[in-house]
Amino acid sequence: MRFAQIIVGPAGSGKSTYCSFMQQHAMDSKRNIQVVNLDPAAEHFNYTPLADIRELIHLDDAMEDEELHYGPNGGLIFCLEFLIENQDWLKAQLCGGEDELMLGEPDDDYILFDMPGQIELFTHLKMGKQLVQLLESWNFRTCVVFCLDSQFMVDGAKFISGTMAALSVMANMEQPHVNVLTKIDLLSTEARKQLELYLEPDTHNLMGELTIGTAFGEKYRKLTEAIGSLIEDFSLVRFFPLDTEDEESIGDLLLQIDSILQFGEDADVQVRDFDELEENEEQEADMYIV
Repeated sequence: MRFAQIIVGPAGSGKSTYCSFMQQHAMDSKRNIQVVNLDPAAEHFNYTPLADIRELIHLDDAMEDEELHYGPNGGLIFCLEFLIENQDWLKAQLCGGEDELMLGEPDDDYILFDMPGQIELFTHLKMGKQLVQLLESWNFRTCVVFCLDSQFMVDGAKFISGTMAALSVMANMEQPHVNVLTKIDLLSTEARKQLELYLEPDTHNLMGELTIGTAFGEKYRKLTEAIGSLIEDFSLVRFFPLDTEDEESIGDLLLQIDSILQFGEDADVQVRDFDELEENEEQEADMYIV
């Protein structure tokens, strides 16, 4: 079995930084976590990728093509479609070449896939889901990690917006899902206290804040209350804060995702020889017989 985190989220939400710190934390913990860059518009990142989609196609290729003339958003969609159509390239990058492909994929790979920041790819378009299906066919167990910048989650309206975006990704991708609030280290002390209210929110009070005092809030009170009930009654969304300056924070989040992926569970299960165990116990008992 192989393991994969699909790192998604809006542009600027800290996806590449997340990958870099997770990889470094793994190295410090004597683990091997690789990163694959699947953002054709990436300019720089602080990790050495196992594979880089820009070697297959770059966003500029789609935007500068005389026939295509795509803009940035259309270009990103085209690049991901091109990747899916040329899946053999990605499979060869992950598996190390044609000889290994014939023998079968290696076990216990743990790879982070750093995805583009165009959220539409994962909220309602099909390319993200198609990528996951490819990975599953290559013996990967996957988990989607949805990153949101914590600086934009410190008031009720933005919290609801971020929550609905997370729900959209969860519904479209149909995979185990973890929501991560990034850039906690950039928040002021006051902002951190405010953010704590949204980590375990009292949804009824939050909805009350949004529906009282404004004409818009009063007009859409029932809709707001329905959204609040959806979030609270079904416990669909929970956010995990990530402080990249705190090793314990990184380790706790990785442990949470490892648990979802069931990573390392086989290593924890030890089959014991009960006949041998009984024999050893008898030998120990004989030592005390005088």
